Amino acid sequence: PNLAKLFQIAAMFVLSIFAQVALAGEIKPYSQAELDKLAAEGKPILLDIRADWCPTCAVQAPVIRDLMAQSRYKDVTTFTIDFDKDAALLKAYDVSVQSTLIVLMGKQEKGRSVGDTRRDDIEHLLSNVVH
Repeated sequence: PNLAKLFQIAAMFVLSIFAQVALAGEIKPYSQAELDKLAAEGKPILLDIRADWCPTCAVQAPVIRDLMAQSRYKDVTTFTIDFDKDAALLKAYDVSVQSTLIVLMGKQEKGRSVGDTRRDDIEHLLSNVVH
């Protein structure tokens, strides 16, 4: 009986991890193919244009991680874009400063902010694509 109970507890633990992952928005490195797929499906997308050396970006990162962990944002995919390496993307999205956040619904831009680190403001930005 103890082994069965242990197995049941382990199974519940594994399921709880999967449940949490399923209820959280994904944060991943930028992929044009994946962005195109999500955009074609009309999905909400957050573009996080950042640089490793940027102190504002460092403050934004935990706010974005925390928000994406909430079930409300489970359908939002966040793509991190490296400000120093992705010049073509910056030009395509008309971005001149790191710490720029852009929300898209499908292929359409629904809002952007630059240098904003306040949780309420970032949540307000996300409310353009999550109701």
